[in-house]
Amino acid sequence: MSVALITGATGLVGSHLVERLQREGWRLRALVRDRSRAGWLSARGVELRDGDTQDAAAFTRAAEGVQLLFHCAAAITPRGGWEAYRAPNIDGTRNAIAAAAAVGARLLHLSSVAVYGPEGRSLLARSAGLQEVQALRPIPADAWYARSKRESEELVMSAHHAGCVWATAVRPCVIYGPRDRQFVPRVALLLRLPLSPRIGDGRAVLSIVHARSVAEVAVLAVTSEVGAGRAYNVTNDLPITTGEFYEAAQAGLGRRVRWLPVPGALAQGALAVAGATLRALRVPGSSMLNSRSLDFLLKDNPFSSERARLELGWTSTVDPRDAVIEAFRDVRVR
Repeated sequence: MSVALITGATGLVGSHLVERLQREGWRLRALVRDRSRAGWLSARGVELRDGDTQDAAAFTRAAEGVQLLFHCAAAITPRGGWEAYRAPNIDGTRNAIAAAAAVGARLLHLSSVAVYGPEGRSLLARSAGLQEVQALRPIPADAWYARSKRESEELVMSAHHAGCVWATAVRPCVIYGPRDRQFVPRVALLLRLPLSPRIGDGRAVLSIVHARSVAEVAVLAVTSEVGAGRAYNVTNDLPITTGEFYEAAQAGLGRRVRWLPVPGALAQGALAVAGATLRALRVPGSSMLNSRSLDFLLKDNPFSSERARLELGWTSTVDPRDAVIEAFRDVRVR
């Protein structure tokens, strides 16, 4: 039986990869830092190997005998500034490349649409053709997460083109689904307030994608020949507007929300002030808070999964209206 190693298997995409690969008959192994958080994996028969992606020796030992290596582990909102992003995301990816190369495994790198940079939404909205083949613009020095994902993906692609390893990458936008510990729980906190801010008119199409879709494209990319050395955006199931999203979220939480309407212009100014304050205090995730962040709520999703559909034959099986209800219900019952 073929074996696959997953880093970040206790996380959102990693856990959905476990489900997907087990349905296809793969034997699975996970590199884990904390076994107390890996009970779900053990219950599913996943072999656990202790280690951290920044420990190159442990990483390579865990990869022995595997045919596929899915590198999903990454820091999203750590404390500590640039170094807190650089070490796990860039050094960890460098070790993933080395481990895959040492054992001759194919490497799937979980990247992000963050590689397009803070201006990516507006630039791609005006572009034509496959987005993944377009030149990437420079990223500001203080866009720490975007920089770390850009540089880690560049390491992977450079290693592939140098013949060191067979590699491919997927670039999701905001991911949601059961077992989410980032996006859905944070939105749920806002929706549980006595009065929740509602920004914009509810008609913008959100840039969200279900973790199951990301896992599907990841498996297709790494097991195909056409995926070699290529990146694939995974950014849309069926379209869902902010208004539809909020309705589904309320259904999942089992409560009606009292809304405080906030005009977009007012929200932009307030976020700019809040972001500057939180960055000065070095609050985790504050580097992502700027006036462009509200484009997520005020402007349509500019990203496209067209390349995955054309080259990999991927078609989404997710209806976001039902899937959002399921994701918020999962938060409610935890």
